[in-house]
Amino acid sequence: MSAPATDLAASVRSGTQRARDVVEERIADIEARDPELHAFLLVLGDDARGAADAVDAAVAAGDDPGPLAGVPVVLKDNLCVRGTPTTCGSRILDGWRPPYTATVVDRIKRAGGVVLGKTNLDEFAMGSSTENSAFGPTRNPHDPSRVPGGSSGGSAAAVAAGFGLLGLGSDTGGSIRQPAALCGVVGVKPTYGVVSRYGLVAFASSLDQIGPFATTVEDAARLLDVIAGPDPFDSTCIPDAPPTLEPTLRDGVAGLRIGIVEELTDVDGVQPEVRGAVEAAAAALEAAGATVERVSVPSTVYGLSAYYLIAPAEASSNLARYDGVRYGLRVDAEDVATMNAATRAAGFGTEVKRRIMLGTYALSAGYYDAYYGQAQRIRTLIIRDLARVYERCDALLSPTSPTVAFEVGARTADPLTMYLSDVCTIPSNLAGHAAMSVPWGTGAANLPVGVQVLAPALGEPVMFRVAQVLEEAAP
Repeated sequence: MSAPATDLAASVRSGTQRARDVVEERIADIEARDPELHAFLLVLGDDARGAADAVDAAVAAGDDPGPLAGVPVVLKDNLCVRGTPTTCGSRILDGWRPPYTATVVDRIKRAGGVVLGKTNLDEFAMGSSTENSAFGPTRNPHDPSRVPGGSSGGSAAAVAAGFGLLGLGSDTGGSIRQPAALCGVVGVKPTYGVVSRYGLVAFASSLDQIGPFATTVEDAARLLDVIAGPDPFDSTCIPDAPPTLEPTLRDGVAGLRIGIVEELTDVDGVQPEVRGAVEAAAAALEAAGATVERVSVPSTVYGLSAYYLIAPAEASSNLARYDGVRYGLRVDAEDVATMNAATRAAGFGTEVKRRIMLGTYALSAGYYDAYYGQAQRIRTLIIRDLARVYERCDALLSPTSPTVAFEVGARTADPLTMYLSDVCTIPSNLAGHAAMSVPWGTGAANLPVGVQVLAPALGEPVMFRVAQVLEEAAP
């Protein structure tokens, strides 16, 4: 499979294609189709044209604009760009323009990438369908009656629709991988600390990680190579530069040991065709020289419960800053306390309020040990169980999402059913490990299915090798 972004960058760097022409084509596509899909919250047409002209000028002067020369990139709207409205899909940030730019965005621009716009998301990245946005839902390009997944559904839909060749999302419990599976693109959650979170508006700080969307594994590797690496502005960044991925991408899987995670593949609610995709992917890896076995990671069955205590607890702390005093929405009232309450009531949506209340309760006196403390103990168990499995396996396989894309509105009235969308992706976030979703054919209603490849911390080189073989073998 050709790599659209990598091929485009090569043609722009050689002067056989103009970055400005590429941008004009993409903006025309967005104007024609995005009114139906609503992948974007803000299209930065003039900025994109200016960036493309700068790339073309560099090429004309004999300079190398970088590995993403002229490649259109879309950004989830929880990534800050200086002076550009950043909403997080919420009314509470009305009118806010960040005074700084996220490290990942700076790195993309320095590599010659052209930022097309900011994409829709579940409010503050809390959701699995991109229906929780204050600005309306995004729809799946394969079937606009279906959701694109979430919370990074806007970026996934924009890449799947061809608006941007690359995209960035954030993944707290599966928010890159799950929409990637539902939209039929590649989505990567890197190891926690490999990519700087500076300029990412926080949801749950010990879980959040920024990662790429792409149409091919090679393009995802190129983008991750660009954005990864230490950053003095983020103290949680790993201090050493990670190995680059592209040089070893096609080293194959001969001799690797791959485990199929029973608890994630056989969990209730996994559609038969999704389970079948995992088995077929495992067979393809075996045919390519890997050894495949079924493995057990027992504590992952508690992952969903632990996540929905830890993530809301961190969110209740992080979102306390939105009080109507310093920035964003302000609802005036007779005193400060009433103003705070009125601002938050008007500014936050239902799901964000639900999670703030869940998290505040879990952290409250008398309940801390029973809920938050217990969830952190489960997190430790998951880390230990995965460590034991990785002693004999180089990478693991599971479904990404238990189902293909569901209909818009099908799960909004039942939060628990919606939360179950992330049952296969959450363990990697709790452990801080690497994981990615690779498209594998279609399932019910001819909709995309994703297979998840999991790897230990800093296991991206092997994970991408596995993903490359799967991509080449995919139906």
